[in-house]
Amino acid sequence: MMLQLKHLALALALATGAAHAADDALIKKGEYLAVASDCTACHTTEHGQPFAGGKAIESPVGEIIATNITPSKTAGIGNYSEQQFAAALRKGVRADGANLYPAMPYTAYATLTDDDVHALYAYFMSGVKPDDQSTAQTHLPFPLNLRFSMMFWNALFLKAPGYTPDTTQSDSWNRGRYLVEGAAHCSTCHTPRGFLMQEKESEAFTGAQVGPWFAPNITANKVSGIGQWSQQDLITYLQTGRLAGKAQAAGSMAEAISHSFQHLSHDDVAAMAEYMSSVADSNAPASGASRFEQGKAANNLVAFRGQPFNAAVSDEGARLFSGNCASCHGSSGQGTSDAFYPSLFHNSATAENNPSNLIATILFGVERKTQQGDVFMPPFGAQPNALNHLDDQQVATLSNWILHHYGNVDVTVSPKQVAEIRRGGPSSPLVLMAQIGVGAGVLVVIVLLGWLLYRRKR
Repeated sequence: MMLQLKHLALALALATGAAHAADDALIKKGEYLAVASDCTACHTTEHGQPFAGGKAIESPVGEIIATNITPSKTAGIGNYSEQQFAAALRKGVRADGANLYPAMPYTAYATLTDDDVHALYAYFMSGVKPDDQSTAQTHLPFPLNLRFSMMFWNALFLKAPGYTPDTTQSDSWNRGRYLVEGAAHCSTCHTPRGFLMQEKESEAFTGAQVGPWFAPNITANKVSGIGQWSQQDLITYLQTGRLAGKAQAAGSMAEAISHSFQHLSHDDVAAMAEYMSSVADSNAPASGASRFEQGKAANNLVAFRGQPFNAAVSDEGARLFSGNCASCHGSSGQGTSDAFYPSLFHNSATAENNPSNLIATILFGVERKTQQGDVFMPPFGAQPNALNHLDDQQVATLSNWILHHYGNVDVTVSPKQVAEIRRGGPSSPLVLMAQIGVGAGVLVVIVLLGWLLYRRKR
């Protein structure tokens, strides 16, 4: 009898140990998926508790506050069932039935499989420290503050949950597509939006404005996209945030490198590179100079050398460049030999048709943390009277000088454009149009009621 009890106890212990190991493995898988989904970038403030929310996300229709997604039962998602968690993640519906705004990329997360959603739920409920600090509320202008309106948007643009593999492609290609279109939600930033802020599927990955930054074309087109890059080039960029002589990550892409891509397995990054190398852009030109081939070394020190600091000079752009940029990027824009400070010619930021990234880089700087080291460029759009402050006219002058010497000579920046980027990027006419539409609808109702009352009196 005693021997049987010992065997039973041993069996129970082994079963418990196996269950714990399975739970740990599931939580670990969920943590990896949370990294792949870059949840940190939006739901964690600088120096804040992980996933406690509170970060303001700029959007063309107003500021959206990221919520607390820790397992706090008072301020977070601690009371969510797995079904409610899945609905929020893939359908954009909170546990209380209210709709989320698609700044939370649930249109991409809809791709996630049931197994991966299960792993994410296990991680957020058991692997994340709860934080009971409530976040501020999102207040969009009327009528977008009426969350139920998102039901109609979802009916038009939200796909059914799940992923269907393409059996004509390799397993790694399908894994890459699953990550790119799902967890990594690359299309959310790199695909242009329509009038109703929906992604234009026919122009997928061809580039889009994201707040003050421009997410460039990342199709396989050799002129407008990254078709000149090898798959290894793309792997290097995703793991380090830079590709010497071509591009470097800043803004939200730098956040994605820092928090997500560099931490993914080599096989997953290689799979993403394989998939992206197959994405076509049939609307773009097939020949011409790409944004990685333009510009050349140049300086114009003679325009201001020996002149008093406040004296008018023949080339103010050259003086601004020398005083603010040349110490790192070189007097001729050549960068450093190790490319830590990049060359300003043969550089996508200076040769893109959309100058937003050049302007935003000057205004907001660059900050990127990778295993190869931290990268930092100070912002020059600091508060007035600060030592590193440049006003809108100065930023426009500097941008034009850089563009016309090192990049796309056909692009010109105005102070008005600089002011728009400084404010957070272009706004959408959707709010005004929606307000006009609601106002017109109310007016029609009033006229109809008046007509009915008139008929009744008659």
